Amino acid sequence: MAQVLDKPLGSKTQPSPAARTARRRAMLEWIAVHSLGVAAALFFVLPFVFVLLTSLMSDSQALSRDLVPHTWEWGNYKRVLDTPGFLTWWRNTLVYAGLGTVLTVASSLPVAYALAKFRFRGRNLSLMLVISMMMLPPQVIIIPMYLFWAKQLDLSGTLWPLIIPMAFGDAFSVFLLRQFLTTIPNEYLDAAKVDGCGELRTLLKVVVPMARPGLAAVALFQFFYAWNDYFGPQIYASENPGAWTLSYGLESFKGAHHTDWNLTMAATVLVMAPVILVFFFAQKAFVEGVTLTGVKG
Repeated sequence: MAQVLDKPLGSKTQPSPAARTARRRAMLEWIAVHSLGVAAALFFVLPFVFVLLTSLMSDSQALSRDLVPHTWEWGNYKRVLDTPGFLTWWRNTLVYAGLGTVLTVASSLPVAYALAKFRFRGRNLSLMLVISMMMLPPQVIIIPMYLFWAKQLDLSGTLWPLIIPMAFGDAFSVFLLRQFLTTIPNEYLDAAKVDGCGELRTLLKVVVPMARPGLAAVALFQFFYAWNDYFGPQIYASENPGAWTLSYGLESFKGAHHTDWNLTMAATVLVMAPVILVFFFAQKAFVEGVTLTGVKG
């Protein structure tokens, strides 16, 4: 007690050498982690910055050593939009990605709900079949599928051979939704059935509101896939320029403007912009949906 009273008032206790070492180590770890995060962010962002800046350069400056445009050529985007067929490619891509996403989610949800909540003979076998379909490359079945759609139904030169199959579910979407629906407690479903709800009403009134993050993740995955799909439009719609999508039309645009790199980059920005904006506004639901799919098997 006497030693404590001998200390002057207002004096601060100096941290021990071990505490200073721990604080210094924590600060160094914080700097290292954030430095790696900034480096990784720059690694992914710089290519987009390069494409954006090049799209605003003049013809003579594009792909030169100058990284910043001398004059900001915003008219490059108007020249791209005025290209014959570009707005048609945009419309076709919106129809393909939008309608395909709606059909995929609507058809995959009931199957995923049955695999997650119903008890029936062969459920595990059905789940194994779904997983096995995920491992099957589309190139394996493209020839018989093309013969069916082109020769039997005469739908070549359109996007319908790509859109119609989405109304029958998607293996990856079914599996992802099934994993998410297993995290929903069965007590909610039992309470709805006690109140007189059938399976369909329980699905629409109880499961769908609780599964919004999972539905958002599946919808975004499908939208991104359809928006960036090159293989499908090349197989079914290559013979009809009026049915081309942005991904396939961009290849034609690049071939016609192979020396105009500023226009090519402007077209690339217009193709990427919707996907970036959609992910920016929906990233919270997307990350939550993907994270929760692995909580319970």
